[in-house]
Amino acid sequence: MGVNTSIKHGIAEIVLDCPPVNALNSQEWLDLAKNIDFLSHDDEVKVILISAAGKGFCAGADVKELQEDPTKISAVNDGCWKTARAIHVCNVPVISACHGFVLGGGILLAGASDIVLATKEAYFGLPEIDRGALGGGAHLSRLFPLQAVRKMMFTGKPISAQRAYEYGSIESLHENIDSLHDAAMEIASDIASKSSIAMNLAKKALNQIENGDVDEHYKSEQTFTLELYKSKDSQEARDAFVEKRDANFNDED
Repeated sequence: MGVNTSIKHGIAEIVLDCPPVNALNSQEWLDLAKNIDFLSHDDEVKVILISAAGKGFCAGADVKELQEDPTKISAVNDGCWKTARAIHVCNVPVISACHGFVLGGGILLAGASDIVLATKEAYFGLPEIDRGALGGGAHLSRLFPLQAVRKMMFTGKPISAQRAYEYGSIESLHENIDSLHDAAMEIASDIASKSSIAMNLAKKALNQIENGDVDEHYKSEQTFTLELYKSKDSQEARDAFVEKRDANFNDED
């Protein structure tokens, strides 16, 4: 259990396996960032594929860890930022193969990736507004149009993989995890057959011509997360989530 990595034929596959919902704690986010950075500089690695075991791709940060120790928010922010940046600036292309839920930090993984595939039943969202937090809009904006991003951020409601595919955000949709994995491996194998030098320069060129700096934008977002996290509304949202009840934001109480 945890985050498992294997390398074969130039393809490094990272499999998230953190039951029950692949929500990573602060140390796991930092370790994932270090792992991706390490693979980025491994001459044996030509492409990275991120997939997951269990019922969903990634539910983001471990809210229960933050509930037990709210001071961990800085470490979680740091780990999430470093992981997303490691994917974005990785020397090799990164593919995310998503199934089930892609939420919170899962959006960072997919949004920072170069290619995204999904199962038909997958869904993408940022429920942070209901968890007393913010963040992820920078990477959500790499996946979806402006108004879709704003609605998702403001309501916390997800969108289906089918809708994401219609937006052009998803490379392909698949019936099940097996067909998803096969399709992702086919693309990964194709990339792995190319010149490593050409692939590295191609990714650098694409990052350079991309509008805006997603890493700096996400860092800016995180300052608002910290501001919100200190509020009583944020505490109420976290309490309600852990206690499985509706949050009460009545200022008179």
